[in-house]
Amino acid sequence: MQASIHTFAEDGSGSALLDDGRVVSWPAEVFAGSALRHVRPGQRVSVDVAADGATVTRVWIVGIGPGETIG
Repeated sequence: MQASIHTFAEDGSGSALLDDGRVVSWPAEVFAGSALRHVRPGQRVSVDVAADGATVTRVWIVGIGPGETIG
């Protein structure tokens, strides 16, 4: 699903706003596995959210990273 970056810490943890207005967050380990170096508030990203509905399990930008082609 799509989201906008809300916060981003130097350790790689952060939060995003989903299009439905919910705030979700991720620990530094999730960002470390993303192939991204930095994101900025307001930037659009794609996220996978855990069953709890509040924790991001994957964050990426389409076209950046292994297997992410722009089509």
